[in-house]
Amino acid sequence: MIDKNRLAEKCFTWNIQLTGTQLDLLDRYAQMLVDYNQKVNLTAITSPEGIEDRHFADSLLFAAQPEVAGRMVDVGTGAGFPGVVAKIYKPDLELTLMEPTGKRVEFLKYLCAELGLTGVEFAKERAEEAARKVWREQFDIASARAVAALPVLCEYCLPLVKVGGHFIAMKGPDADAERTAAKRALKLLGGEYAETRAFTLPDSSERRLVVCRKTAPTPSVYPRNGGKIAKSPL
Repeated sequence: MIDKNRLAEKCFTWNIQLTGTQLDLLDRYAQMLVDYNQKVNLTAITSPEGIEDRHFADSLLFAAQPEVAGRMVDVGTGAGFPGVVAKIYKPDLELTLMEPTGKRVEFLKYLCAELGLTGVEFAKERAEEAARKVWREQFDIASARAVAALPVLCEYCLPLVKVGGHFIAMKGPDADAERTAAKRALKLLGGEYAETRAFTLPDSSERRLVVCRKTAPTPSVYPRNGGKIAKSPL
């Protein structure tokens, strides 16, 4: 399915070294994604090189960050990006895949079983509801890719992160404007901006990783319900 040597070479330019086993798992992942996509809408990107660049290389860039360790929640994970790829790259991660769409959760369960990935939890939940339950402030790291604007993402993700943990938002070239818009949200939710790390993906698209630290507990009034978060971001 994918060109394993090509993917390995692309990642090597970022000092990301993939084992033969990891490349085999990613190849199997790509094939399962394309096959399953015929019956459930998982991705618009189905070409081998598109999957390598926009899904795998992108997710591996995230996974290689030093903050990605311990207990991780991938919010709105969809078809498993970046969470499942991070688990393949760092098998010791304790991963929770959070996705409200039942058909996608079924794919994720099937995928992880077929790939032999253990230590993975599946939360068929909206993040703002999950953060009012057992998942509140339980995670060392939260990720989100292509889910919402940063002020909204902060309210989805920061309540799930324990004090001392991190939230990393995967953004495009408009990351700086979104970060400015999210200043108030970060402050209200117990977070602070740490830094933005800039990368160029193999297909020349721009990727920004916006790293936020959790510095204080999130006040109990947050997160609000989904309608309020969408209509009036913090």
